[in-house]
Amino acid sequence: MTICVIDGQGGKIGSTIITKLKERLRESVEIIALGTNSSATENMMKARANRGASGENAIVVTVRKAGIVIGTMNILIANSMLGELTPRMAQAIAESAAVKIVLPVTQENVLVIGKTDLSIPQMVSSLVEEVEKEINRCAR
Repeated sequence: MTICVIDGQGGKIGSTIITKLKERLRESVEIIALGTNSSATENMMKARANRGASGENAIVVTVRKAGIVIGTMNILIANSMLGELTPRMAQAIAESAAVKIVLPVTQENVLVIGKTDLSIPQMVSSLVEEVEKEINRCAR
């Protein structure tokens, strides 16, 4: 299964997610780091993603082939991440047949009702558990 982790503005959350996925899932999946910019991709590659690419076209093309797409809520919001997440990227991600697993973190003026106040590490742990469940569900 191919998992795409999308991040921008430095790739810190994406790097944390990739590190935890690699620890938990070992080599059973391919993780592709997709950065809205090369700095984010580079940092996610340091977390041992299998492959990586940067920019709008890379994200638009790659999410079509993914089984799971992971990121913050910003990946579904056009012009988020200070404009780094383009409308074309947001549309491609939303229209991808992949399961989208997102952290309720946003820099935009979006409030998520019902979300609990967890730290980023706690949210990433929950995210990894959900990814594992999805992989097991698909394996049946």
